[in-house]
Amino acid sequence: MSTAKFGALIGGGLAVVWAAFGFWVFVGVAAASLVGYLVARVASGEIDLGRLADALRGRRSSS
Repeated sequence: MSTAKFGALIGGGLAVVWAAFGFWVFVGVAAASLVGYLVARVASGEIDLGRLADALRGRRSSS
C-alpha cells in the first residue's frame, strides 16, 4: 500500500470517527494515533531520543 493510500485510509477513518462521535473524540483518536506512530518510530530506531532532546533544548549536534 502506498503512503498516499495509507494516509487517505487514516483520514477517512478519522472523518468517520468525527461524524459518529464528535469533535473531541476525533481529537483524542488523532492524538493517540500520533503517539502510537511516534512510539513505533522510536522502537524501530528511526527516531533517536537523545538527538531529539538536544534539538528541543537548542543544542547543536556535531554530525
